[in-house]
Amino acid sequence: MQLSIIVTSYKNPALLKLCLEALRENIKGISYEVVVSDGETGEDTSFMMKENFPQMKFLPHKENVGFGGLVNEGLKEAKGNFCFIINGDIIVKEEKAVAKLIDYYKKNENIGLVGPKLINFDNTVQDSCFRFYKISTVIYRRTFLKKFSFAKKELDRFLMKDTNKENSPVEADWIMGSAMLVSRENIEKIGVMDRSFFMYFEDVDWCWRFWEKGLKVVYNPWSEVYHYHGKQSANKSVLKAVFFNKYARVHLQSALKFFWKHKTLGWRKPYSY
Repeated sequence: MQLSIIVTSYKNPALLKLCLEALRENIKGISYEVVVSDGETGEDTSFMMKENFPQMKFLPHKENVGFGGLVNEGLKEAKGNFCFIINGDIIVKEEKAVAKLIDYYKKNENIGLVGPKLINFDNTVQDSCFRFYKISTVIYRRTFLKKFSFAKKELDRFLMKDTNKENSPVEADWIMGSAMLVSRENIEKIGVMDRSFFMYFEDVDWCWRFWEKGLKVVYNPWSEVYHYHGKQSANKSVLKAVFFNKYARVHLQSALKFFWKHKTLGWRKPYSY
């Protein structure tokens, strides 16, 4: 089998249904399977999968196992030579979107992960490829300091504003786990996602580990998918985030865990080229 599409979902059967219908309608010319890995599964999701998508593999979980846990369970069941990992809020409307990623992967050496352009439903483009965080990046994004020129310079670096990323493929330090393609061969080389990251930074950590092994992470805007992005961790200040926003608090905790694991505050990279 050429492709396994691993769909991660959490308590949103309506959006998951749209995602799976789009896959069924628009993935053509490829031998593929769909594996749905769902967290804290409710009866409505179980019923929908049984009634509407009985041909798809369904992996329900009684508890919230986190994004990495859902991905890893999906990877265990996947049989394809390539795995296209997407969130349940991704809508694939372009018929050749996934084929373009596979084709690029095959034609370029030392590719580890490749991700498509993510489009909002109003057709604006989401930021989905980045350079690695520095501790200052986290601080600037969540405080009034973002207004100052020195902070804007750092945030522009983080967002890769100095590249032509919207028009041609570029190497990125990391890409969002919302949509990424990887080969079975390279999963076996790198391993699955680190479960110690319960939410956030699983994708950053995974990309770091690919780069450590000399495998490139690439953003490919020639492939486009729609993404409903809730930005649950968005907040105006670090103090408000820590005390009032659970998702922002978890994001900050995961950032510190990432810095500690890789012994970096932005000064060390997983590659020297």
